[in-house]
Amino acid sequence: MQDTHRNKGLRQKLVNELRAKGITDEQILNAFRDIPRHYFLDKTFADWAYKDVAFPIDADQTISQPYTVAIQTALLQVKKKDKILEIGTGSGFQACVLAYLGAKVYTIERQKKLFDKTEKFLHEIGFGSVRTLYGDGYEGSPRFAPFDKILLTAAADQIPDKLIQQLKPGGILVVPLGGGDVQKMLRITKKEDGTLSSESFGNYSFVPFLRGVQG
Repeated sequence: MQDTHRNKGLRQKLVNELRAKGITDEQILNAFRDIPRHYFLDKTFADWAYKDVAFPIDADQTISQPYTVAIQTALLQVKKKDKILEIGTGSGFQACVLAYLGAKVYTIERQKKLFDKTEKFLHEIGFGSVRTLYGDGYEGSPRFAPFDKILLTAAADQIPDKLIQQLKPGGILVVPLGGGDVQKMLRITKKEDGTLSSESFGNYSFVPFLRGVQG
């Protein structure tokens, strides 16, 4: 895998686009500038890595649009050493952005083929600190709970109770919520007394959040 001057130039152009769309957190922008996003796609489609669009990957999944990754990351309000659970590893790019920001990342993938490929790949590109888990995202990860933050990268028609239970008091869960083709991006905060507050941040389109695992 090579990272050329051209790739770096395309990354800078993407960063400029994200800034123009309202992403102001410099650390998030630095992540997009420093992480070679073309590594996460088949080399035949490398140039698509730096377009602000979603793109198909293995197992009928997608690598999310860069703006969507940036906005979900911003909504999480990531702090160094935050313990974050990501539901839906996919290509691994979102997990790498979170790790770049200093979080301790646990990420669950239900597609075995994708899990095996991404686990190996993350070690190859220097993100071996990301803890990859094969399993059902609806179950979360009781073994490593509780978490400061939880991020869903697939569309849920409801928020699984087990994920709320695994969120620390004061923690944040970011989820695209709703069935059909369009979801509302929600930031849910678990208050110290265990009650929830919710904020909405516009409409997005995600692959569905499915139960179980796919071997």
